Amino acid sequence: MGNAGISKIGPMADLDVTGWSAMIDVNLRGVLHGIAAALPVFREQGQGHLVTTVSTAGLKITPTMAVYAATKNAVRTLLEGLRQESTDGVLRTTAISPGYVRTELPGSIDDPGVREEIRRAMDRHAIAPEAVARAVAFAVEQPPDVEIGEIVIRPTTQN
Repeated sequence: MGNAGISKIGPMADLDVTGWSAMIDVNLRGVLHGIAAALPVFREQGQGHLVTTVSTAGLKITPTMAVYAATKNAVRTLLEGLRQESTDGVLRTTAISPGYVRTELPGSIDDPGVREEIRRAMDRHAIAPEAVARAVAFAVEQPPDVEIGEIVIRPTTQN
């Protein structure tokens, strides 16, 4: 499954309702639309594996990232619910929770101070996107009767 995500992060006191809505639309509704498109295909072919990207931001809640983390945790919860509804062996699900990865995600952060803070952290810690790709490959290469429900992958230097 493809992946999209935005991080309109900043202090809750900024009341960025538009940014919050955008994160909900992309980070949560986007996954829902992907599920709606994929499930009929998986059912028709008798198998499928849904892999979504959540985030370590949902595991360690930090200032300025509450709404972003909430959207990622909503996806984590959604995927677990789907997994529990799909114990017929047709569908497998995996949630990948990456930490800092070299991506363009900071570009979606409007607050210049927060954007710079995230960029500096990424410069210090970020791992290559290929590391995440290897984690996805590991999950999907398992035998049909094995499901890797969640993988956390982050730099060894990330706190």
